[in-house]
Amino acid sequence: MTDPAATDLDARYGRTPRGRRPLLLMAVIGVLAVAALVWLVRVAFVQSTPPVSSRLLAFDIPSDTTATATIQVERRKSVEASCRLQAKAADFSIVGELTLTVPADSPREQTLPAKLTTQRAATSVVLIGCTTADMARPH
Repeated sequence: MTDPAATDLDARYGRTPRGRRPLLLMAVIGVLAVAALVWLVRVAFVQSTPPVSSRLLAFDIPSDTTATATIQVERRKSVEASCRLQAKAADFSIVGELTLTVPADSPREQTLPAKLTTQRAATSVVLIGCTTADMARPH
């Protein structure tokens, strides 16, 4: 026999039939989690391997109107790259700027010298980074 108290409660509050809702919900959440993980891995890979990367190896301030620097540029593909350097004064204002162009047919890894003309005495040279035509941010 059925329990009369359970029947009364089912009539009063309604009984939700056990169906496939929890299983369907878990499947949708699983698909979304896998899609998010694939997107995250793709973005991490693209950001960790830019087409061009650069670093400042050394700089020197030989006079009040000149600054020199040496940068290293590495490219994954043979594409033209533009590298931007800035000379800064003691108050962090920009006193000189230079954009070096690395041709597409040059070696993929190379060391480049740069000579910046400054408006007044510089205390440091900063490498902003290198970009290609399809890159928005310098690396």
